[in-house]
Amino acid sequence: MKAGALELGEGSKTSIPRGGVNRGISILDFILRIVAIIGTLGSAIAMGTTDERLPFFTQFVQFRAEYDDLPTFTFFVIANSIVSGYLVLSLPLSIVHIVRSGGTASRKVLIFFDTLSKVLLPKRVLPLVKAMLALLTAGASAASAIVYLAHKGNAQANWFAICQQFNSFCERISGSLIGSFVGIVVFILLVLLSAVALSRC
Repeated sequence: MKAGALELGEGSKTSIPRGGVNRGISILDFILRIVAIIGTLGSAIAMGTTDERLPFFTQFVQFRAEYDDLPTFTFFVIANSIVSGYLVLSLPLSIVHIVRSGGTASRKVLIFFDTLSKVLLPKRVLPLVKAMLALLTAGASAASAIVYLAHKGNAQANWFAICQQFNSFCERISGSLIGSFVGIVVFILLVLLSAVALSRC
């Protein structure tokens, strides 16, 4: 009776095809990369085209608010553009994973560029900065701080809230943060998916 139970247990472990699960993970990886491209590219475009002008007394004297008035927003646009460019360039490797679901070397290349991690070498640890996730997080975090100040202001630093006057400007910069944070969440999911796929190989 124990031998029969053991055979049943062994049979159920081998009945799951690894190639089918890895192919499904690869398809999900491809879809998530497209979602991240849309989020980061949309954020860069929304922030980069943000501009509002308000007349002061006459039409000749105007106040303006543009994204490039603050270096933080310029960094945000550059970071999102670099990350979306990387994601576009990583799509062919993602397609290779769909076609050849057992490829581990190309999956390691994607993890190398997707995250901030360390590569363990014999007898020493070589830290390598994988800048995509870190770059996207840095850009979104810095821009979030400035957007918060634009909405709330800071009385101690004499920074007045400008969103009461520049409504359209503040709506666009706030909306552009959403796509960037979606990209961060997708990158975390991509790292987890790649780890699951590598552990199954």
